[in-house]
Amino acid sequence: MTGAAESAPPVARVPVLNAANGLTLLRLVLVPVFAASVVASGMTHTGWRIAACLIFAFASMTDLVDGWIARRFGLVTSVGKVADPIADKALTGAALVLLSVYDRLPWWVTALILVRELGITGLRFWVIRHGVIAASRGGKLKTALQILAIAWYLWPMPAALAAVGPWIMAAAVLVTVVTGFDYVAQALRLRRPRP
Repeated sequence: MTGAAESAPPVARVPVLNAANGLTLLRLVLVPVFAASVVASGMTHTGWRIAACLIFAFASMTDLVDGWIARRFGLVTSVGKVADPIADKALTGAALVLLSVYDRLPWWVTALILVRELGITGLRFWVIRHGVIAASRGGKLKTALQILAIAWYLWPMPAALAAVGPWIMAAAVLVTVVTGFDYVAQALRLRRPRP
């Protein structure tokens, strides 16, 4: 009995300070830098708008990279599971609010996306003891469309190209709403008492 217990391999402890969490922290730090760039641009100064767009794109890319690093090298931590969605929502939320402040995006779009994002994050915490709501393909498409739409609004496009932005955002809103309902259904299934 004791020999079997002693031969069990030790459980490796993942350090909180690791590359994946470092990228998540960097994304959080970049949120005020990004916001300051948008404010400096006033959404009229070309140079600052380009800077804001590049900062947003880089920060968004860290979300893909930190998740890949965490899974590939076994660096998933409880801190990362909480900090990663907070960093994502902070970056996207700041971008949407600023676009609405500068009258580039209707407030109802910003409110709808933020309510959905915060609601799904709350749902994930609500069901965490029963299971994990994994990111679906639809969820990943939603994220990609939101990032593309925000970047499109930020970059100083010629008028003809700028007109494409609202269509990309409309697609992002549609996928955001549809996937939101899907996540709610998943959460209810996880919380349902099992016979």
